[in-house]
Amino acid sequence: MPEKNIRLEVMQAIEPQVEGFMDSFLIPIEEIWQPSDFLPDSENEGFLEAVSELRGDSKELGYDFWVTMVADTITEEALPTYESWLMDVEGIDQHGPHKTNGWSKWVRAWTAEENRHGDVLNKYLYLSGRVNMREVEITTQHLISDGFDIGTDRDPYKNFVYTSFQELATNISHKRVGQMARKKGNALLGKMCTIIAGDEMRHHLAYREFVKTIFGEDPSGMMLAFADMMKKKIVMPAHFLRESGGTIGTAFENFSNCAQRLGVYTAQDYVEILKKLNTYWELEKVRSLSDEAEKARDYLIKLPARLERISERMKFPEDQYRFKWVEANGMI
Repeated sequence: MPEKNIRLEVMQAIEPQVEGFMDSFLIPIEEIWQPSDFLPDSENEGFLEAVSELRGDSKELGYDFWVTMVADTITEEALPTYESWLMDVEGIDQHGPHKTNGWSKWVRAWTAEENRHGDVLNKYLYLSGRVNMREVEITTQHLISDGFDIGTDRDPYKNFVYTSFQELATNISHKRVGQMARKKGNALLGKMCTIIAGDEMRHHLAYREFVKTIFGEDPSGMMLAFADMMKKKIVMPAHFLRESGGTIGTAFENFSNCAQRLGVYTAQDYVEILKKLNTYWELEKVRSLSDEAEKARDYLIKLPARLERISERMKFPEDQYRFKWVEANGMI
């Protein structure tokens, strides 16, 4: 049977379980937090005073911090790209008799939860007065317009490996940004970033469960897909990031260096995420593997140690690149 048909059969076999995954890992809309819970209430007479306080608290945060905040926000704002990509994955069907299947329901509900992150961060940036919002908005529009290629094609196995990895990476990034904000006395921003990180963790737990379930249905296919993704390397969803007048991807490397300097997301974090996934999916216990999949497992088990050796030799430039998002506002 062709590999593609096996994947479709597995996705259809698992589909009845997705409603349960939604109950376990998503929060009903009427119960979950909304951006307005954290931001000054524009209907309140004390709105301007609250905004003034927010702006005052924001002044203590440094240049690298704001660059990271902007890039995190833009990444979250590109949700239309991520939803359209996932809706095209094999087995996730929003058309014809399958338009209400569990997978398409999941993608829409996941997107709806994620969409709040960009909303609250964008509004905070706007109210803070610390960044050039027009430049931020241009970059966001470019990122959505440029789309992205994360190396998964329409393969559900590879897409779920990617989202398992990426959701934990965003959890780490938002959590650390929140910790830095709190250390500077910015309790509001610290709380916002921490609760966003909590959402990302729930989503990570869901996607890693999808992969674990697929391992039970098609162990060789899942192992090969996991190894293929790690050979290509997990790229960040904003890897096409660019500023006004720039070309695709030119801003991403500079942002990555900034995040590495701050310790928001590092090469060692990448290794630790891989270790956690290897452990949770219990690679050493997976049975009934083909010879090729056995080699893939061996590669994945040895990969963390290899990546650690590489990360120890990595060097990052200390000089700050001047982003239009922040530099145009005269910040030092």
